[in-house]
Amino acid sequence: MANESYEDAIAGLSKLLNEKADLGSVAAAKIKQITAELEAASSKGFDPVERIKTGFVQFRTEKYEKNPDLYGALAKGQSPKFMVFACSDSRVCPSHILNFQPGEAFMIRNIANMVPPYDKTKYSGVGAAIEYAVLHLKVENIVVIGHSCCGGIKGLMSIPDDGSTASDFIENWVKICSAAKSTVAKKAGSLTFEEQCHNCEKEAVNVSLGNLLTYPFVRDAVVNDAVSLKGAHYDFVKGTFELWDLDFTISPSISV
Repeated sequence: MANESYEDAIAGLSKLLNEKADLGSVAAAKIKQITAELEAASSKGFDPVERIKTGFVQFRTEKYEKNPDLYGALAKGQSPKFMVFACSDSRVCPSHILNFQPGEAFMIRNIANMVPPYDKTKYSGVGAAIEYAVLHLKVENIVVIGHSCCGGIKGLMSIPDDGSTASDFIENWVKICSAAKSTVAKKAGSLTFEEQCHNCEKEAVNVSLGNLLTYPFVRDAVVNDAVSLKGAHYDFVKGTFELWDLDFTISPSISV
């Protein structure tokens, strides 16, 4: 019984009750047993340490130990082809949705997948990551991936016109892409708030691509064809992925 799923148990009960009307007492006993098991399981609660341990054990046995050549090579260094900016949102892990393998992508994740403009002090953490990826790892592609239902973009679109903020960090951070909000207001101001947010998810990616060009080493790499800049949007509601290039003008996109 412990290995029987909840859905299977309910289906079994329904079948019994439909086939034989005299099994009411049997069904009642079975329901009581299921209820007791569910209550016992819920009382244990979620164990984060156990989840981490079992997750790593599965990774080690199913991936690490089965790919000694790959992990042996990674132990000697990395040479990723991609640098990826993605949102911190738990639903949009780039390695999961794009099937990146270890060593393929150098990643930065933050609220609303934003790239701030070049600033040696204000955004030094992001600047250090970009500098390391471009100058030391020699990545060939920088991809900024926006996504559907982005809370950060919704926050940006909700900032009052007077610019006032109600949080310590979030609103000041998403203001990095205020130009995207302005663009949406001009081009899509008649749309619903949800539709405007959807448009802003993509416009903010373009603002971030433009901000990348404020970094001298990125600009030089782009001019010398050493690095390409790409924008993307992942819609986990529809299950689609859109990719486009930035060639100082937005070129036609490719949708999957």
